[in-house]
Amino acid sequence: MSKDKQLRLEADQNTAKHKSIVEQDPYRLHYHIMPPVGLLNDPNGFIQWKGTYHLFYQWMPFKTGHGAKFWGHYSSQDFVHWKHEEIALTPSEWYEKNGCYSGSAIEHDGKLYVFYTGNVKDDNGNRESYQCLAISEDGIHFEKKGPVIERLEGYTAHFRDPKVWEQDGQYFMVIGAQTKGLKGAVVLFQSENLVDWTHAGILTGGGEGILKEFGYMFECPDLFYLDGKDILVFSPQGLEPEGMKYQNVYQAGYVTGTFDPSSGTFEHGAFHELDHGFDFYAPQTTKDKKGRRILFAWMSVPDQNEQDHPTIKHQWLHNMTIPRELKCIGGKLYQVPVRELEGLRVNEAVEHRVELQQKNQQFEGVRGKAVELLAEDIIVSKGWFDISVGEAARMVYSSEQKIFTLERQSYVDGVVEKRHCRLDDLNNLHIFVDTSSIEVFINDGEHVFTSRFYPSPDNESIQFGASEKSCFTIKKWDLTRIF
Repeated sequence: MSKDKQLRLEADQNTAKHKSIVEQDPYRLHYHIMPPVGLLNDPNGFIQWKGTYHLFYQWMPFKTGHGAKFWGHYSSQDFVHWKHEEIALTPSEWYEKNGCYSGSAIEHDGKLYVFYTGNVKDDNGNRESYQCLAISEDGIHFEKKGPVIERLEGYTAHFRDPKVWEQDGQYFMVIGAQTKGLKGAVVLFQSENLVDWTHAGILTGGGEGILKEFGYMFECPDLFYLDGKDILVFSPQGLEPEGMKYQNVYQAGYVTGTFDPSSGTFEHGAFHELDHGFDFYAPQTTKDKKGRRILFAWMSVPDQNEQDHPTIKHQWLHNMTIPRELKCIGGKLYQVPVRELEGLRVNEAVEHRVELQQKNQQFEGVRGKAVELLAEDIIVSKGWFDISVGEAARMVYSSEQKIFTLERQSYVDGVVEKRHCRLDDLNNLHIFVDTSSIEVFINDGEHVFTSRFYPSPDNESIQFGASEKSCFTIKKWDLTRIF
């Protein structure tokens, strides 16, 4: 039996072995992508190809820790109904034996080309990395072509996560990297045929320019054009907290500017975080046939108490965000849930027009574990306004300080922990709650908070409060399962 077939068999066996205990977990999500067993992390190869959305993902099927990753695979026609496909890539060859790490997908000559990082470690733990190519004619089965780019001089073996796109009749690739001087960098390559690649320089970072002192590693770069701007999304590691910013172990965000494909240069502004919550990392985007730029991200952060999640005792860990459409307004990225998610709604909206004054209140029909909430026409005349979910997460807006806060009860030690952002005003909130996750879109997606949280499994309460006087309209829908 080949190494590839052996790994597929072992993964299938382990999935079947733990299926029952995984499905018994009350924190299993309804409408988010999760692993069938084991650990999920970065979204990979996200693309709409021949009318179908394909989302690959980093998968460790044998444990809830990191290791020699596979590429798992989900597909969907509509972002509402998803199918778990067979494994796309296993770490079966010498150039990937310690993991088929993150990468991207592109269509070429009617075929699906995926690029990924092959991770290799020797007996002493020394790492090497290769940028590899695999090709599929059906989107399910892949023929590996092996490495197409080897690590350049001047960089450590932290050289990974290729994202490929076509522009002006050429192909470009950005790679997340670390220089020998331990500076984060995004490296640019160019190709005429997707096989032979030429180094075109450092796009940003590497100890130069506006990001010269900006962490020790840039992961998961993604460069695209949107609404008149070239936008580079990436995940820097090694930033120190700065006021309300950079509060997680690692960050994910973007810079906007102008990319010149002829010179391989990118003039851009300052870095902005994409999400203010506890759990958001390694986002990846694609442009679909409707012209939308759509994003998925991993709803976690590396090295951030991963092994304390209560789902581990049920043999699984982590999930993706919901899919989000990106819009660039005034040079700033907005995120909104894709419209197709309205297809998850299983009933008519429960709606209340509310005026609260110095009290906490629950409203008829506004409760549940897998729900969508829309609070509109919010007026907080004085003091604060809040929404509590399952007595384990709380959103608070202070009208005096103009600060929005997400609180959650820590799954590590039970202590309340907080994340914040500043607002000019609070106009609306679009909230997605799913048993053990919450995503909060503020003011039509101008700010977003994404987090896991773990209420008591039987607690479906949603409570509203105000220190003074607050008015708003609340709508609520129950949401169905995507599997």
